[in-house]
Amino acid sequence: MNAWFRQTVERLNASYWFLPALLTLGAIALSFVTFWIDTRLGTDWLKDVGWLHSSKPDGARSLLSTIAGSMISVAGTVFAITIAAVVYASGNYGPRLLTNFMTDRGNQLSLGVFIADFVYCLMILRTIRQPDEAGLFQTPGNPGFVPELSLIVALALTLLSVAVLVFFLHHVPDSIRINSVVASIGKRAIHEVEKRFPEDDKGTRMARPVAGELAPVRAKRAGYVEVIDFRRLGEICEKQGIAVRLRVRPGDFIHPDMVVLHIEGTAGDEVPDKLRSAFATGESRTPSQDIEYLIDELVEIALRALSPGINDPFTAITCLHWLSATTASLAMRDLACDSDGRPYGQNNVYAMPDDFKHFVERGFGSVRSSAAGSAIASRVFVASLADAAAGSPSEERKRLLKDEARLLLDQAEGALHGPALDELRETVDAFEHDRPVD
Repeated sequence: MNAWFRQTVERLNASYWFLPALLTLGAIALSFVTFWIDTRLGTDWLKDVGWLHSSKPDGARSLLSTIAGSMISVAGTVFAITIAAVVYASGNYGPRLLTNFMTDRGNQLSLGVFIADFVYCLMILRTIRQPDEAGLFQTPGNPGFVPELSLIVALALTLLSVAVLVFFLHHVPDSIRINSVVASIGKRAIHEVEKRFPEDDKGTRMARPVAGELAPVRAKRAGYVEVIDFRRLGEICEKQGIAVRLRVRPGDFIHPDMVVLHIEGTAGDEVPDKLRSAFATGESRTPSQDIEYLIDELVEIALRALSPGINDPFTAITCLHWLSATTASLAMRDLACDSDGRPYGQNNVYAMPDDFKHFVERGFGSVRSSAAGSAIASRVFVASLADAAAGSPSEERKRLLKDEARLLLDQAEGALHGPALDELRETVDAFEHDRPVD
């Protein structure tokens, strides 16, 4: 259930309807509250406020109608601009970045505020009464009913909507700038690394010998593993007296009859189905529990930038800088954890090991071939590896980074020539001998 719940939260977070729906419900609730206060206060309280004047029913209706019409028009424009920005970004930076823009709180909030203002005005508009209209608030000598406080709140919401519109007009072009896109991915990747691997590196080994026979548990659905509920797996293992060894990570694609884990020990016939309930699958990968997804996004942008059709090495350099920051954080942390940051093997749940080599190959290793053909990107590639080793990681991890630099040089030998190749050799040599890398 927890896996399903976390998957649902992730999907709601990436929807354009959930936050606007919440704000709309809030606007409806606010309209009932302000309307109730108006029925209790009447209009006499306005006499004590010199800069406020009571409104006539016709004027109040005209004002609310104008605001409501303007807000729904602006909401439509905002939605159109948002979709255009999303299409532009996904086409230029990669379709997997669509999730980043779908989860953008700025766009969701802007759309929600305009719709909420529109709904609030409609709810208040229906309460206005002319003097000749029969109604609950018709009293002798009372020229109709105008909810004065509700009108003031509607005007306040309109001013708020204007401020949100100004924010939105700045936010959209800023959010599709390549530096902003890459920075947001990089910052989230570093945040996820710190959350998943909270402890400093202690040289922990994640291998554990198998004790007994292993019984496979196969998937029954096809899709990407979005969430794995390690707590649920641990509860089952403790109750059944077994251990499980996962064969998939969050983000892996599975299909029926594919092994997702092995059971170590004796389990009842109902246990495999219980274990499968800890896996939530979907149609696409998500950043939830999946650091590799964020690394892959940086890699995808870098590869597109280094492709012959685009040839934009400076965008690739930006990606390499954030890959370096993410790798530097990984280099200093104890990676013996599962995707929820629980110690490897806790409650007899053994996730697939994600060692430092795995992350280096996933990031720098994936960009290596393309960077080797660019004189600028290749040198920055090596400098980024050197920066990733700047925090005094273990000798083994530093060796992996130096190995990656040597592999780049091997590939660049056939792609670069003359001074560009000589400069790269000097850069790699400086990194291998722990000299400053320019």
